[in-house]
Amino acid sequence: MATKSKSRGGFAEMIKTIVYALLLAGVIRTLFFQPFWIPSGSMKPTLLIGDFLFVNKMAYGYSKHSCPFSMCPFIEGRWLARQPERGDVVVFKHPTNGTDYIKRLIGLPGDTVQMINGILYVNGEELPQVPEGEFIEPNLPQGPMKNLPRCSNRPVEVGGDCIKAEAIETMPGGRQHAVLDIDVGFGDTTPVFTVPEGEYFFMGDNRDNSMDSRFPRSAGGVGTVPFENLVGRADRVIFSSAGSSMLAFWTWRPDRFFVGID
Repeated sequence: MATKSKSRGGFAEMIKTIVYALLLAGVIRTLFFQPFWIPSGSMKPTLLIGDFLFVNKMAYGYSKHSCPFSMCPFIEGRWLARQPERGDVVVFKHPTNGTDYIKRLIGLPGDTVQMINGILYVNGEELPQVPEGEFIEPNLPQGPMKNLPRCSNRPVEVGGDCIKAEAIETMPGGRQHAVLDIDVGFGDTTPVFTVPEGEYFFMGDNRDNSMDSRFPRSAGGVGTVPFENLVGRADRVIFSSAGSSMLAFWTWRPDRFFVGID
């Protein structure tokens, strides 16, 4: 009998340990990190469709999105760990429909932002672009939606090389990242935007394939994004799959596992 009792006790302890571990993982996920699967090509070449990452929800402090269920009633608004910086890749809630978006932070409160012939200007300063050759990917269906990529060399046969011009853009302060150019798009030249206080201006790195702060919400864009809508900063790709399912191991991209996000 003693042996059976010990056996039951050991099994119960194992179950208890598993439950505690799952609860702890749930708390860590809820409070500190949020998984995010890249659904679109608006952030190519920095992020590809099928990239999987964790968003650092504490990068900018607490908010209604990073401290749910009224778990932080002692905090009024958001306690700032640090201010968002130009060049950060950020997940935020769409101000109208609450959908998660991921874009690059371009304009801070009070900044002016404008595109002229595909070149970005922040506070009247041209952000230099240095050509970096071509971004080439197969013209094949991508992700669960099975959308074909947009190509500057269209028409492209299925399975052929889909080409876009790539350049390295330098932000004020010296941060650099890659941007793509497909063709002359309706977002290549814009009026001057002045970012309101408490809000931020975002753009995709795949400039001709991103509905972002250049476009009003009434036209399918996001406009400027209030600070309280920021979910967190994306720092590293954890896993990547080129197929429609992460279980399709033959479509995995091992060269993108644990890759830092510039």
